[in-house]
Formats: sequence, C-alpha cells, structure tokens
Amino acid sequence: MTTKVRFAPSPTGKLHVGNVRTALTNVLYARQTGGIVVLRIDDTDLERSTKAYEDGIRRDLEWLGLNWDETFSQSDRFASYDAAAEKLKAMGLLYPAYETEDELDRKRKIQRAQGKPPVYDRAALDLTEAQKAAYEAEGRKPHWRFKLSGNPVSWNDLVRGETTIDTASLSDPILIREDGSYLYTLPSVVDDIEAGITTIIRGEDHTTNSGAQIEIFHALGGKAPEFGHQALLVGADGGKLSKRLGTLAISDLREEGIEAMAILSLLAKIGTSDPIEAFTDIQTLIDGFSFEKFSRAPARFDPAELQRINAAILHQLDYAQVKDRLQAMGADDGEAFWHAVRPNLEKLSDATEWHALIAGPVETVIEDAGYAAQAAEHLPAGELTGASWGEWTNALKAATGRKGKDLFLPLRLALTGQRHGPDMSELLPLIGRDRVLERLKG
Repeated sequence: MTTKVRFAPSPTGKLHVGNVRTALTNVLYARQTGGIVVLRIDDTDLERSTKAYEDGIRRDLEWLGLNWDETFSQSDRFASYDAAAEKLKAMGLLYPAYETEDELDRKRKIQRAQGKPPVYDRAALDLTEAQKAAYEAEGRKPHWRFKLSGNPVSWNDLVRGETTIDTASLSDPILIREDGSYLYTLPSVVDDIEAGITTIIRGEDHTTNSGAQIEIFHALGGKAPEFGHQALLVGADGGKLSKRLGTLAISDLREEGIEAMAILSLLAKIGTSDPIEAFTDIQTLIDGFSFEKFSRAPARFDPAELQRINAAILHQLDYAQVKDRLQAMGADDGEAFWHAVRPNLEKLSDATEWHALIAGPVETVIEDAGYAAQAAEHLPAGELTGASWGEWTNALKAATGRKGKDLFLPLRLALTGQRHGPDMSELLPLIGRDRVLERLKG
C-alpha cells in the first residue's frame, strides 16, 4: 500500500515552527517511502479562516521546499460531514446534549470535589422526548456527542510504541457545537477515510484524541490509519513554546534572513538521536529519516541554535546558489566578493554591509597618520591581487619594524573602519588601489 500522509493547517494565523515540524516529519516520511503528501486546509471555522492566511501557509511551505501532491479545503466538503453525522445519529452513536457550559463546569467541579475524574456523565442519554422538547422550547440548542464504547483502544504508535487509551476514562467527545458548526474531530476522520490517508503524524497532545477518533473511523466503516505522535516542542529552557510562537512565524523568520534549510535542519533533528547539523539539501534529511531516532522527551527549540545553523549553511553555499539573491539586494560584486565575505556572514543580508564597505564611503579610523602615509608609499604598484596584501605587509614590516597586531590592525581600520572582518588578502583587491590610497589619507 502506498503511504499517504496529510498536513492539515488551519488558516486562522501564520504558519509557525511547531506547525512546520509536523509538516516536515510528514514530508520526510512520505518522500522516503515513495508516498503521497496531501495538504488539507482545515477551514471549517468560517469566521476566523481567511484567504490571506491560507495563501501565506502555501507560500511558506513552498519557500521551505515542503511540497504536496494533492490538496483540498474542508470548507468545500460540508455535505460529506453532514452525511457522516446523519449516519452516526441513525446508529445511535451521535446524541444530543443540552447542558450549558456553566452547567457542565459545575458538574466537573463536583466530580473533582468527590475525587472523581471530570468525565461527562451521559445524562443526556436519559432525556425523554418531552424533556428535549422542553429544552428546545426554552431556546436551547443541543451539542452532539459521540458515544464511546468504554473499551480500551490500542495501536502500535510509530513514535511511542504500543499505546492504549481507555475510552471509559474519556468524556464522549463533542462533534457538533450548538450552532451546528463542526469541531475538528469528525471532519478530520471523514476526510482521512475518503482521501485514503494511511498514516497520521502529529503532536503527542493528540494521543488521547486518537483513541476516540479510531472508534469514529470504525463506526463510519473506515480503516483506522497508523499513527505517530511526536513529543512537543519546548523552548531552550524547557518552558512552553506556545506563548512565543508569534515571534517564530515562518514568514517572520524569512524576513529576518533565516535560510529555509536552516529551519528544516534544526526541526528535523531536535528531539532525535541525531546530532544537529547544517544541511543544504532536503534529500539528505529524507535519506536520514527514521522514527526509531525519535525521543519521547520534549524537543528543545533554541533560536540561538537556529542562528548558528543559518550561518553554517551560508558558509557552505557556492556563489551560483546566491547570485540572484545578491543581485536582488544590490550586493553582487562577483564570485571573489562572495568568497571573501562568506565566512563572516550570519545572514545573507549581511553581505550588503560588506558591499557598502567596499564601494564606500567608509568612516575610516586613522590612529597614526605617519604610519598611514608610510603604508601608502609601500603599496605594491599596479593592479592589486590576492598576493598584494602579503607583499604590502612584508614591505611595511621591513620599513617600520612593526609586526603582528601593530602591523595589521591599523591597516584594517584605515581601510574598513572595522576591527574584524573578511580576510584582507581577499578584500584588498576588491577595494582597489584608488580607494585604498584615498582611505589612507583619512
């Protein structure tokens, strides 16, 4: 059977690193097994879902290289969900309940006070038709609950191993709200059945929900897919990441200059037994993917580590891989320039600063005007090359007796205004004779 996975974001906000880790795991597994990736847009919340967010999700996934083979939107499929709901009602597995949220909250408080788990007591199943009619006359509308079997549900989880959920310990899940809108659970199962999804990979916070969904799969005559529940992302300090996701939206990271492969490199390896490295090709991540490497411990996401990986990726890129982007930002000074500045970049946009340093004007630092004048006198004749820096400093060393930092640093400050930066042997020819002499004048 061909592997078929789905990534199902809701277009109610920006795509963030937590979403992308789920998407990435699905894509890596599908590509390694020759399977199919489905992008399902979970837009049943018609009030909060927007086309702008949906377009942003698709744009972010494409930028990351997380491509899909099939796609559809849940908002086009309400007829299928209505048919499934009617089937479950006819089977006596979807029943109306009229309690308000306040009434349910009071029940839960009483159960906790009695030392009992706050599980719904199924009081709605004992309602007579007259009682239901009375509620309707009051203006109450029912929410609809799925009747769980009360039996254990077990599966061999791709990450967690043998997993069992005792449905007797769960409240019958609400599938339809009072206003007639669907919660996530039923549409998801209907879509997975009709789309032929074989594997569901998602966060471990869905593990309990999977137990209930498996029963809905069976009730609707479908085969439950295999499941894999990843440990959740946490911050570098082990704290919850959810409160900080607003700063970790993919579109924001892209705007900050983070490379797509830096994001994928980190998300593919945190929470696994593999070391965290900088990869420049997603195929390497595909080849190295294995559920056996996944840890049950929370995966720590460290923005500082993302920055480190980003720099490491840039340091590996060839000029041809960045030429168009350098041109777009007005910082393309050719291959020699790229090789000169590449080791000093943390983000590609940093290249614009070095481009400006070469082209000028530069706020130079002349600490010793006499030494600067001597440097101008000993500058090698003719066009400056990669060998010119060595020739120049050797001549100055012989003429002045300076060496080490006293020899080199004043020249770097005079030419760049910076104490650190690219190798001067590569930078000198890019600055050029005329600008070198001009800057040595201060």
